Amino acid sequence: MVILLGTIFKINHWPAAGIMLTAGLLTFVLIFLPLAIIDSYRGDENKLNKPLYIVTGVTGFVIFTGMLFKIMHWPYAGTMLAIALIFPYIVFLPVFIIVTARDKNFNIYNTVFVLLLLAVNSVFSGLLALNVSRERIHDSYNLSRTFNKAEMFLDQLPAGDSKSQVSLQIDKVLKIVDEYQNLILKEDGSSKQLWETEPDNLFHPDNPNTSMAALWKSGESEPGDRLQNAFKELLAYMEQNKSYEATAKALPAILGQTEGIGMEPDWTIRRVSATQLTWVLIYLDGVETNLKLIKATL
Repeated sequence: MVILLGTIFKINHWPAAGIMLTAGLLTFVLIFLPLAIIDSYRGDENKLNKPLYIVTGVTGFVIFTGMLFKIMHWPYAGTMLAIALIFPYIVFLPVFIIVTARDKNFNIYNTVFVLLLLAVNSVFSGLLALNVSRERIHDSYNLSRTFNKAEMFLDQLPAGDSKSQVSLQIDKVLKIVDEYQNLILKEDGSSKQLWETEPDNLFHPDNPNTSMAALWKSGESEPGDRLQNAFKELLAYMEQNKSYEATAKALPAILGQTEGIGMEPDWTIRRVSATQLTWVLIYLDGVETNLKLIKATL
């Protein structure tokens, strides 16, 4: 009942959906499933089937935990769901066949049913992954349109103190961001003009390797290094001038580095590489918009 209610809440984007789904699925895999398997094993006259009961419990845990991580967008969700997809075939199915082959009275229809169940699980898990990814991709398109509209209006504002060191450093960061986007979109077979006008026409929007490959080809030892160094220089300029003291304190959060510029070891992984192409581009769009807003106030 808790899982069903959590699913309904999740579909309708109501509050507490994640809490209910997490509580329901964890209760299912940690309490209900083990108790059900133990109860079934005690009623089984053939005690030689014990390995099958153990593997069934572990398989259930792996499958439903992987689904939970994917639904909740938790770290390593893709890896866990991939394991959940193949685990029944390489672990559960061989044990099932070996154990049931010993039973002369075993009905072949049970094997057919198990195979059908595994196929349904694979299809459902695959559709779940595609649906969750699709929603995140469409969210990024909407954000991109918003950022691009904001940038268009910001570019029309009268220029502020365009010759100050901070303004020049912002221009340097903006130039690198623009280069990054062009390199990444070229790797995808697209262009920045197309991204700004029709962002939903990317060829591989969910590819997590496009940005990393593009930046490595550009000669960077670590993807995102040039941008990270430009952030540090901009922060240093702001810290040297007391009039920018408040902005300097807020700059790490504005640039998506909540722990401070240069202090997050996984920054390039989370923001510039090894994440979906659309979200790399939307992060760069956000950096552009925020820096142009800062520049407009100089």
